[in-house]
Amino acid sequence: MLKKILSLAVLIISVCEGYGQSKQKKVLFVIVDGISGDVIEKIAKPNLDIICKAGGFTRAHVGGGKGTYSQTPTISAVGYNSLLTGTWVNKHNVWDNDIKDPNYQYWTIFRFFKEQYPHKRSAVFSTWLDNRTKLVGDGLPQTDGLRIDYPFDGFELDTIHFPHDKQSEYIHLIDEKVVDQAATYIRTDSPDLSWVYLEYTDDMGHKYGDSEQFHKAIGIMDDQMGRLYRAIEYRQKSFQEDWLIVITTDHGRAPNTGKGHGGQSDRERDTWIVTNAKDLNTHFKEKKGSFTPAIVDIMPTVARHLDVTIPKEQAFELDGVSLTGKISVDQPEIKKEGNKIYLTWNALTKDEKVKIWLSTTNHFEKGERDLYLLMDDVPVENRKAELDVSKLPPGFFKVVIEGKHNSVNRWIVEK
Repeated sequence: MLKKILSLAVLIISVCEGYGQSKQKKVLFVIVDGISGDVIEKIAKPNLDIICKAGGFTRAHVGGGKGTYSQTPTISAVGYNSLLTGTWVNKHNVWDNDIKDPNYQYWTIFRFFKEQYPHKRSAVFSTWLDNRTKLVGDGLPQTDGLRIDYPFDGFELDTIHFPHDKQSEYIHLIDEKVVDQAATYIRTDSPDLSWVYLEYTDDMGHKYGDSEQFHKAIGIMDDQMGRLYRAIEYRQKSFQEDWLIVITTDHGRAPNTGKGHGGQSDRERDTWIVTNAKDLNTHFKEKKGSFTPAIVDIMPTVARHLDVTIPKEQAFELDGVSLTGKISVDQPEIKKEGNKIYLTWNALTKDEKVKIWLSTTNHFEKGERDLYLLMDDVPVENRKAELDVSKLPPGFFKVVIEGKHNSVNRWIVEK
């Protein structure tokens, strides 16, 4: 009898402890290729609208700082890597779809995640093999042998089951297979961090531009997002998991016909973000002038949801700001006149100080450390700082504003 009572007590304690545990956090981020913000707003998208009602929708941008050191081509693989690393092209070094020489010193969200949680599971469902093998760097020595636990990609190389046709219907079929597998695997195995990439919309944009065919492809994409979201809702209801889904695109379209992209026109830089996130912050919601969130903001958002801690030296390199939770500063601006650097920012908190750091080197890009000088320590509500650099070497200045909840950075690159 005593043994039965003790067993029952242990069971009760275990159940009570289970109730006290927080929900398992999961993330799915999706890139649907080549849909500009102006188009997504005017096309019927009932499934994306359902996700928006749970969280939110915002116009966003790609392309880095137009006309600055971080200007980034509005090309597919370039955009994917900006999302994965939270940095612009001057750092991650993927300039086009050839992906010749990625700088793996700028870690992807997958590498940060697996470094901190080696036993948690990752998945990539993609209509393009290079996303995993080259951008994520699956199995490469440059990424310390990082492995995606569940890869589902490479079907564009299978011309037996997916014979290539001029109308790119085989890409549509691959997209369908990728979505079906992702939805099924989420329902049954619930990976902790997943990426889905779909190509068909961009193919239709290239072939037909602003057209009925392109708009039809967006409708197909919306149906696919519904299937993915229903799989997430099933996991949330049946297993009480805490899922974040973020859906975005990698670039807009050419302003004249909608067929091309790659330049810096407003429409090529114009994108959007849909998410179910409940704690969207001012950086996501507030629009001031031409400001919109950026594709680089998604990586720190994912990291925050998964409780991934990014070491300070690497956090100083991120060009993005989380779209959820508390943040201290955003929208930094920098200019140099003579021996003075003038810095401004948007303050999103009160009663805290921000540290202003400066380095005259960029050894980080080669895997080495930069020496940062503490230039100032000011109330965040000052919204500005003036730095005297007369005694520092000229040519290059990397400036970081470090707040309690996040940091932001800007560079001065003198010719």
